[in-house]
Amino acid sequence: MSQAEQPSYGAEQRSGGIDQCPEASDRPTRRTVLAAAVAAAVAGGAGGAAPAAADTVGTAGPDTVGTAGPDTVGTAGADTAGAAGAGAAVGRPVDHRSWTTLADWSAGTARGTRTVAGTRPGVAIGTPAGTVDLTDPHTGTTAAWEYATWTSPVHRLTVPATEAIASWNASTPGGTWLQAELRATYSDGTDTPWYVMGRWASGDQDIRRASVDGQSDGRSTVWTDTLAVDDASTGLRLTSHRLRLTLYRRPGTQLTPTVWRLGAMGSDVPDRFTVPASVPGPAGELSVPRYSQEIHTGQYPEYDNGGEAWCSPTSSQMIIEYWGGRLTPEQLAWVDPAYADPQVCHAARSTYDHQYAGCGNWPFNAAYAATFKDLQGVVTRLTSLTDLETLIAAGIPAMTSQSFLKGELTGAGYGTSGHLMTVVGFTAEGDVIANDPASPSNAAVRRVYRRREFENIWLRTKRYDASGTVVSGTGGVCYLYFPARPTARQRTALAAVGVH
Repeated sequence: MSQAEQPSYGAEQRSGGIDQCPEASDRPTRRTVLAAAVAAAVAGGAGGAAPAAADTVGTAGPDTVGTAGPDTVGTAGADTAGAAGAGAAVGRPVDHRSWTTLADWSAGTARGTRTVAGTRPGVAIGTPAGTVDLTDPHTGTTAAWEYATWTSPVHRLTVPATEAIASWNASTPGGTWLQAELRATYSDGTDTPWYVMGRWASGDQDIRRASVDGQSDGRSTVWTDTLAVDDASTGLRLTSHRLRLTLYRRPGTQLTPTVWRLGAMGSDVPDRFTVPASVPGPAGELSVPRYSQEIHTGQYPEYDNGGEAWCSPTSSQMIIEYWGGRLTPEQLAWVDPAYADPQVCHAARSTYDHQYAGCGNWPFNAAYAATFKDLQGVVTRLTSLTDLETLIAAGIPAMTSQSFLKGELTGAGYGTSGHLMTVVGFTAEGDVIANDPASPSNAAVRRVYRRREFENIWLRTKRYDASGTVVSGTGGVCYLYFPARPTARQRTALAAVGVH
């Protein structure tokens, strides 16, 4: 195979950002900065060259390793059943579709993969489609890998979307890893390139887990973990998508990644500085472990400068342990024994994105949660605190992503350009009970935040930063971790918020 035919790891420059944790200043995230730059270029009619198309900056992937080409891979029928049964509920601006069942995996296009039956169906390497040499840009190491691909049917979005976020649950034994890609169709009938949504392994001994920068076709761009239409005001939308997995392993072994869940969330949340207030629902609080990121300040600075930036993995670890997930002494042996809560350090290492240089990659956190026995995780958007109340009533805590000025969230005591916290309950008055990792100690993690303030900073898509500049909000982004075999009540609650 020639060098030109090999899958590329992609450009190495840093771009788009995800969640930052509380900071002294309310500086925008990298995603906000770059998205604003794109919007300004569009608004100004910039005539310069568009960023390099994804097919030439590392998303070439399986299309250049022997497939019949993007137009003939994964088009084995549109996913009409998924649109009806697994998409957004009527009136919701969010469509979440995951492939999880044996029927789902059998409906895809396989090149070297096989389906795995059992209580948790999935897809794995069968007879590899070929072998390729790849160089990891983050280590400089070149190695040979056998690969196989699986491509989903076309899923028609119930909500023509301005953004899409993929997520996956998988096992990657040592010597294996995976790449997840997404290709969407625009409302004008043309297609995006195959965009890489992540290169992932649960460990870091074989490759460096990473997003891919520099992916754009001039009309949409991947900002670390999110595919976004560059200028939604034009009316351009994503109307359908396909997902593609490439599974890799060392040649000559029988090891394989196994993927149990692969999905994407498409959304078209209207731009807004404020959101309608919801009516308080049932009160209740879940017993979720409480961990502070701040007690890890300065620890392992190679992972996003240490614990002060670990809001996402700290929150992830809280919910993982709520569901019974535990790390073994062997897994934690690398952590300095003088450090408290070593599992938080492990979570940071296990979610770290070597391209973004942070631990806040949304799909990487969901994938980390699913490495624990009988857990699964997704990234989606919710539409109100009523959604969270529905989940809490079924015993499912949730991680929410929000950004706000100091003073916009009474009792927080800080401002942030992006922060994860765990919602664990509601008071009788409807206020939000949150495990906020941006606390000075584990004992101080439990907070009660005013309902109206919390709902607005979480669900809005526009806000003003400390300098008065209009920047973006997360629009209700949420991580949900739940059992691989949820109870009937939990299934009902998840279905009510569009997750199946």
